[in-house]
Amino acid sequence: MDYEKLIKICINLASQGEGNVSPNPLVGCIILDKVGNIISNGYHKKCGEAHAERDALLKLKNDEARDGTLIVNLEPCSHYGKTPPCADLIIEKGIKRVVIGMRDVNPIVAGNGIKKLKNAGIDVIENVLESECRALNEVFIKNMTEHKTFTAIKTATTLDGKIATSTGSSKWITSQSARREVKKIRNRYDAILTSSGTVLADNPVMLHRKKIIIDRNLKTDFKNSQIYKNGEIYVFHDKNLHAENFGNITFCPAPIDGNKVNLEFVLNKLYEYGIMSVLIEAGGHLNGEALKYADKIYHFIAPKIVGDNKALSCYDYRAIDNIEEAELFQIRDVKAYPPDILITLTR
Repeated sequence: MDYEKLIKICINLASQGEGNVSPNPLVGCIILDKVGNIISNGYHKKCGEAHAERDALLKLKNDEARDGTLIVNLEPCSHYGKTPPCADLIIEKGIKRVVIGMRDVNPIVAGNGIKKLKNAGIDVIENVLESECRALNEVFIKNMTEHKTFTAIKTATTLDGKIATSTGSSKWITSQSARREVKKIRNRYDAILTSSGTVLADNPVMLHRKKIIIDRNLKTDFKNSQIYKNGEIYVFHDKNLHAENFGNITFCPAPIDGNKVNLEFVLNKLYEYGIMSVLIEAGGHLNGEALKYADKIYHFIAPKIVGDNKALSCYDYRAIDNIEEAELFQIRDVKAYPPDILITLTR
């Protein structure tokens, strides 16, 4: 049986939960009957709701799953959380074989689900398309193994790396098809992070459930700027300045390094606030400062050339003498959103 093909189906199912399951992982599941036909599928739709295995199994009647095979991209849980253990239900339904993409990195599970299944006499096959399964749950893995917020940067530039002309003109560098993809990317993240400079220059709306603004001197217009009119907002500022929370805005005093808010402090605070992933959309200075913390970069490139060394660059934050000092990433994927392309990079 082609288990890799079946795990790919699980990955696609799991992806449907993007933006809704945090802080839980993305999980998809399919059930095969004893002769190998797919008879049910499911995925984790929202934090607090049924896990993928339970979603798929409870769609079946009576003993339809007995002696069948369950395929899932992540090890079934073995503990009581907001829902009962999936491993127990798998055993109860008489599943004969379980095929797993990767082991859970949550220390509460971490092999215990597999152990429980094996002790019940179930045949367990592990590590099918493990790298793809790990990529799917890169946010969850960082949260669990490093106890930090997964940090990504999104930027859109011309071919020569410019995000605006010297006068600040930037709408629009990329096409509608690229901008539609940006909306999908934003939905995957718990929060969007930007700077006061971007708010003042562009007055962006940024429709998102949580937004982080770095505003060292509290100079943005909290009552009238578009970005403050929706969502839950955290504003990080110089700890020596006083500001009182109001409405949907929480003011967060932060230490200052030189003339900048300490970004590492901000990211650590986000994890404390339960924000498991953040997408940075800002200018060259903040983007550059964020590079050393970035787990991922979404770099849209339009087939345009500005050719002006005074135009604004996407990463403009330091001077180096040796190319060995450059930040190094790996290209994970390249996709076309005609006439533009998206290069996705990871560490």
